[in-house]
Amino acid sequence: MFIPINQALLDQVTEKARTVPRLRMNHNFHQTPTDLLNRMLNAMEPGTYVRPHKHENPDKREAFLILRGRILVVAFDEKGEIKDHVELNPVLGNFGLEIPPRTYHTLIALETGSVLYELKDGPYNPTDDKQFAPWAPEEGTTEATTYMENLLNWFNQK
Repeated sequence: MFIPINQALLDQVTEKARTVPRLRMNHNFHQTPTDLLNRMLNAMEPGTYVRPHKHENPDKREAFLILRGRILVVAFDEKGEIKDHVELNPVLGNFGLEIPPRTYHTLIALETGSVLYELKDGPYNPTDDKQFAPWAPEEGTTEATTYMENLLNWFNQK
């Protein structure tokens, strides 16, 4: 049986993202966290903070395809210096990217209603799925808000 990804589903996940404090929401397609390929929609609203992290030990690839909106993806070196960035934006022809294992990265929603299709190697285990960057502020802190604003200012000056 097909699992449709349509406007109604994007709207539903976006509405949920708008109503939670983190301003983002997943809609999982994989049946259990133990699936070898985790697949999900990731709706993100401006103001959500995704703490820079990497997937290492176990190494996992992660891929994003933009379905709607605009999302900035930033890669960092081990010291927190920006190595690369891409604005996922279908209008610009930037439809997606794959992030290799062991790469610190973050995502920043640039437009309300932004939705990604995300694929990541499984299985998902919350104890070892992400290694947060020691130089990045914790989620929910005023430092995190300032950090994200600084990244946006950097991007807007490009």
